[in-house]
Amino acid sequence: MNLAQHQAEKHLNRSKYQEFLGEFVYGGIDGSVTTFAVVAGSAGANLDTSVILILGLANLLADGFSMSIGAYLSTKSGLENYEKHRRTEYQEITEIPDIEREEIREIYRAKGFEGELLEKVVDVITADKDRWVDVMMKDELGMIPEQKSPLAIGAVTYLSFIVVGLVPLISYLFYMNTNQTLSHLFSISIILTSITFAGIGFLKAVVTETSRLRGIIETLLLGGSAAAVAYFVGDVLERMIVG
Repeated sequence: MNLAQHQAEKHLNRSKYQEFLGEFVYGGIDGSVTTFAVVAGSAGANLDTSVILILGLANLLADGFSMSIGAYLSTKSGLENYEKHRRTEYQEITEIPDIEREEIREIYRAKGFEGELLEKVVDVITADKDRWVDVMMKDELGMIPEQKSPLAIGAVTYLSFIVVGLVPLISYLFYMNTNQTLSHLFSISIILTSITFAGIGFLKAVVTETSRLRGIIETLLLGGSAAAVAYFVGDVLERMIVG
């Protein structure tokens, strides 16, 4: 394996790692925020622990499945869209090769090629249909071939949603084995979820290659805001309905 191939493989492996880590992070953020919002709203309404668990777990399983289906369909649609345009490009270079050849010439003229060198580049690219289509897809349409597996993306999203989203419910799941009050259970849930928000924020910053501290603070603020809104809405509704 030469250096160029080694670098390409290394870049591909890193891209796949970041891709799945990104899906895990965003699935985890959604899972933890939505589940904690359910817990906070239920706590604000002074609902029984069993009700909190039912609502939380129902939300966790149903919303997680819905999100994973969305991720699967989105990735699948992207792959199908790319293949549709790729088939169109093959058809065009077969039916109107002169026009497509001129488009290659214009693309590389815009890159600074001219004269004999420009014509050589055009000849090399158009000598192979696969290479020709690849160039048209990338430089004319701005489309890059997807390496994602829709099924894998959906599975990672669902797994992260369930695993991370379960954290706000942990204290309630162990309620039967403790003598803690409901308010204490909610306090434990806040602490565990805050730690989770911080961890997810850190991973998000790794994926986006931005400030770690900023990622942690942003996720804590967004998750905390969603929970605060849910808590006060639950409290207000409980006062209005129950009295």
